[in-house]
Amino acid sequence: MKVVCSDLESVIFPEIWINVAQKTKISQLKLTTREVPDYHLLMRKRIEILRKNNIRLKDIQKIIQKIEPLKGAEKFLKWVRERFQLIILTDSFYEFLIPVLKRLNYPTVFCNSLKVNKEGFIVDCEIKKDLKLRTVNYLKSLGFEVIAIGDSYNDIRMLKASDFGILFRPPLEIAQKFSNFFQAQSYTHLRAKLNQLK
Repeated sequence: MKVVCSDLESVIFPEIWINVAQKTKISQLKLTTREVPDYHLLMRKRIEILRKNNIRLKDIQKIIQKIEPLKGAEKFLKWVRERFQLIILTDSFYEFLIPVLKRLNYPTVFCNSLKVNKEGFIVDCEIKKDLKLRTVNYLKSLGFEVIAIGDSYNDIRMLKASDFGILFRPPLEIAQKFSNFFQAQSYTHLRAKLNQLK
């Protein structure tokens, strides 16, 4: 049996932090793992910026509720789930994804969680170390064939560990640096490749 393990942001859903940065007009929040590969460092910076600007979890959740999935993503997910087992592996947080999951018809998602104080400020996060890589390795140890889809630096180890790794609309730098991976620029292109791998 084949399992598709897909990243969420920039593959199925827009980058949450970029949208938060645009709505709050705080440009420092635009940085993602595409620019800062060290996720722990990136999150510490984000939490500090949010506190300095008096932004609580509920403020971020209100922004996320208004974000639409990428065009064609919902149809693509339905197509995948009819043909494969699907697990979304993301470095995002459960507290962010509650409204997102409903829109995507509640796919299985493995993610991180936030620590929030009584005032509603994010004070820390619980990061599941190597979540993507370890999930892929464990699925393979159980005898599953794994197809991994990602777009960023934090997806590369997952893609390398999988039986077949796909970069979806990667930025030019990543596309050039990791040209050994199959690269898809649209859901149509992605579906065609997954059909070949069935």
